[in-house]
Amino acid sequence: MTDAGSVLDAQRRRRDLDALADAGTVDLLVIGGGVTGAGAALDAATRGLRVVLVESRDWAFGTSRWSSKLVHGGLRYLASGRFGVAHESAVERGVLMTRTAPHLIRALPTVVPLLPAIDRRQAALIHAGFLAGDALRVAARTPGRVLPRARRVDGDGARRLAPAVLADGLRGGLVAYDGQLIDDARLVVALARTAAEHGATVLTRVRAEDVTGTSARLVDTMTGTSLTVTARAVVSAAGVWAGDVDPAVRLRPSRGTHLVLDAAALGHPTASITVPVPGSMSRFVFAMPEQLDRVYLGLTDEEAPGAVPDVPVAAEHEITFLLDTVNHALGRALTRADVLGTYSGLRPLVDAGDGSTADVSRKHQVSTGPTGIVSIIGGKLTTYRRMAQDVIDAAVAHAGLTAGPCVTRQVALVGAPGRADSRPTDGLPAARGARPGGRGRAGAAAAEPADPLAPIADGIDVTRAEVEYAVTHEGALDVADVLERRTRIGLVDADADRARDAVGEIVTAALR
Repeated sequence: MTDAGSVLDAQRRRRDLDALADAGTVDLLVIGGGVTGAGAALDAATRGLRVVLVESRDWAFGTSRWSSKLVHGGLRYLASGRFGVAHESAVERGVLMTRTAPHLIRALPTVVPLLPAIDRRQAALIHAGFLAGDALRVAARTPGRVLPRARRVDGDGARRLAPAVLADGLRGGLVAYDGQLIDDARLVVALARTAAEHGATVLTRVRAEDVTGTSARLVDTMTGTSLTVTARAVVSAAGVWAGDVDPAVRLRPSRGTHLVLDAAALGHPTASITVPVPGSMSRFVFAMPEQLDRVYLGLTDEEAPGAVPDVPVAAEHEITFLLDTVNHALGRALTRADVLGTYSGLRPLVDAGDGSTADVSRKHQVSTGPTGIVSIIGGKLTTYRRMAQDVIDAAVAHAGLTAGPCVTRQVALVGAPGRADSRPTDGLPAARGARPGGRGRAGAAAAEPADPLAPIADGIDVTRAEVEYAVTHEGALDVADVLERRTRIGLVDADADRARDAVGEIVTAALR
């Protein structure tokens, strides 16, 4: 495989749309360009199927870009007795960290400060949970060199990891490790590019209408033109919009909100500060160090009935809840003025009736509707690969397709180390090496902008070369694609305002 096969740009999009008009019947049409849809396209393509993936907006436009950026090992599911989901999460985390996308994931220490609000009984329960997490890691065969074992540290050790933690009454900290994505949207882009590399036709700005189990009318939202595609099987991976594709699907979305903070406000932590929600033994909020010198503070779980918005908005009571909870553990209380930005995502939970959405199972579900559309709903980002495998298995069986076995456990994504087209990232800016991985050097070498490794704006460690690469290789078609999804500059309005003109100049030149 070479970089050329994975290139997504405006020219390829036009060629692929033209070719699709004369393509005849394809094996599989996948609707939805989030992590599950992109994963399903890759799974199908690597089984030898002729697959088309369409996304009405941009890669990771929906829930996939609004996650906590964590690849969970399933620890939280043990507390509620969901052992199968917990084990599956740990296994899939290991696959991502050791084989498919180690360049996009790092081991993140998480520290629970042992303050007076956490009595010794609760501390013992948390410690037991961390030990259970270690057992999950071992059962999933993830090496300790990839994810270190849980440990206890003294007060000085806790404050080295998280300097903003309250010193008074601090008797140490419990430390465990989980996987942290450099960026969830980048994972989706890497999946789409790798699917294209394996022969899939992957298209953004293409809306599927009049969908049945064997066809759909595809509308190019950039030109308004349309064509009808017939397929032996149709898979809906539309997330919270799955009911729009197949009205037989019933969802119960819940909103998860995060706050974006300046890392300086928390003393530039190197670990996630993890604070129990008062009155709960299984819910926590996390203040996680992130790219662009930010900390993301989350997570809420709120019922979100009604029409699905393109971009969910945080409620003020969620912001207050997150600040109040984390402030129990901090030496200086955070205020609303410390919040630089917010983001919220809707979880596409299976509608299981009454009860809190926090108690709804995160287990995914595959169903086949009355018209034959095969839908995948529920689940979570960590287990996208298994979700993709299950929905493609179901589509193959439903349509009687001839396909090979699932091989995606062993398929390294674009940018992963060890691939023939990956190069060392030594000498590149740290973030530049982390985001594109082993393709970062090639992108910098081929860049057209003057001073390609210069930051796009003061204080923002996204380079000019990255912006161009987003257009020439990663399918970005406008400024919003770059600001909101190929980078996360757009999470803070002030950052986006500072970078917008320079990004626009590079995008315009790259699209000529």
